[in-house]
Amino acid sequence: MPTEGDPTDFIKVLHLLVLSFTWGMQVWVSFIGGFVLVSQVTRHTFGLVQSKFFPVYFFSLLGSHFVNLAIYAVYHPRELLDWHEGVQMTLYFVALIMAGLNAHWFGPDATVAMFEMRGIEEEHGLGSEVGMGANKEGYAKLREKDPKYKALRTTFFRYHGLSNLCNLVGFICTTTNLIYLALHLQTI
Repeated sequence: MPTEGDPTDFIKVLHLLVLSFTWGMQVWVSFIGGFVLVSQVTRHTFGLVQSKFFPVYFFSLLGSHFVNLAIYAVYHPRELLDWHEGVQMTLYFVALIMAGLNAHWFGPDATVAMFEMRGIEEEHGLGSEVGMGANKEGYAKLREKDPKYKALRTTFFRYHGLSNLCNLVGFICTTTNLIYLALHLQTI
């Protein structure tokens, strides 16, 4: 029977399931799904799918990180944290912030720039090729010829890069917390 202040079995299972769900989603989206999709559909279809998929992904991460942080914080009061628990709490918080930045800023701004680029690309007959490496010459010529496109591309890659960085930092935080949790299981 749990003592006062200890989480119930339900809370322990919920915490483990949410953390595992978060990690699995991050692995799939970051390292598998996008690479498979980009090699199978046209560039513009890929962008369209990502524009619909990423908001759901980012807000799912945001909710999952919030639940993980809330559960952890309730059972680990700040005044009683040791060094390891403090690091773990910080990792939960950083993951939440990274997901929030992606959900509310980097993701939407990258999508806006991507759709503006898409319109210009369609005017020049680009975007129907499969794979990101196809027709590099056509895109290079467009960048040279159209300063607006070049500026949009720079904006897109800035937000896309920041989004990727936030996603990677969040993934590292989740992985570290999952490893820490696994190392402290009493049995399997």
